[in-house]
Amino acid sequence: MDLLIFKAPILIVQASMDGILLGILFALIAYGMALQWGVMNIINIAQGELVIMGGYIAYFMYMAGIHPAFGVIVSPIVMYFVGVGLYKLVINKVVDRDLFISILATFGISILAQQLMNFIFGADVVVAQSNFGTTMLFDNSVTLPNSKIFSAAVSVVFAIGLVIYMKKSKLGRAIRATAQNAKAAKILGVDTEKVYAATFGINAALCGVAGSLISITFTLHPYVGLPYTVRSFMIVIVAGLGNLPGVALSGMGLGVFEEFADYILGTEFRIGAVFMLLVFILVYRRFVLSRKREYLK
Repeated sequence: MDLLIFKAPILIVQASMDGILLGILFALIAYGMALQWGVMNIINIAQGELVIMGGYIAYFMYMAGIHPAFGVIVSPIVMYFVGVGLYKLVINKVVDRDLFISILATFGISILAQQLMNFIFGADVVVAQSNFGTTMLFDNSVTLPNSKIFSAAVSVVFAIGLVIYMKKSKLGRAIRATAQNAKAAKILGVDTEKVYAATFGINAALCGVAGSLISITFTLHPYVGLPYTVRSFMIVIVAGLGNLPGVALSGMGLGVFEEFADYILGTEFRIGAVFMLLVFILVYRRFVLSRKREYLK
């Protein structure tokens, strides 16, 4: 355990800024999970694999000589249709059923996606070089990769764009109506089957954007999707469904937590710290709910 970070204020600034930029990206992934969870009552264990799929699309473009930043345009389009296809093949069988059934179904998708990516791209760790350079702040004491700044900016743009689309478009209003009361929406003429397919497609598209950004900011590997699923789940649990500001704040908070865990515990325990935080949050929520039930008695 290294507590040097608390003895050097500039390291606290570095960790905080890195964490905020990272957390904005986490929030984008979590927003997709919150959307499809709220509309379809599904917990998507394959969320992280959808992110990594999107990343491999950008990496494939990079290998073909195209700058991977263009993946933020191509990847969401491809992943939208992947999401719609998964809905028609599997997800439509588990909509509005017990959450445990959706967990099992999406877990199967997760395993299949991992093996498919391993077969196509191999098990090597890869990264798409963006060559964006770095930004130096505070007399060169704080270093921020421009790829992280780019990723955060693109995440904000897509999140705001989706909010506007959900409020202004006909499909967006249908999605919101279905989330509030699917049966009433169906009686009023909303094609809920189309809404569910589009919702899962939009979630996959957001994962595609996030994955393409991860490909130029971090590394890709067929089996690295689970931590992104756990992060998204944690953010949604803390923020609640349909709470975009809460998702953004929770995402940035998680990003800062990870960076501090990296400095204090070491990189090898970074993901472990995230899983421990998830356990703490679940136990705490269980405790709070039990206290409320005792109060109601």
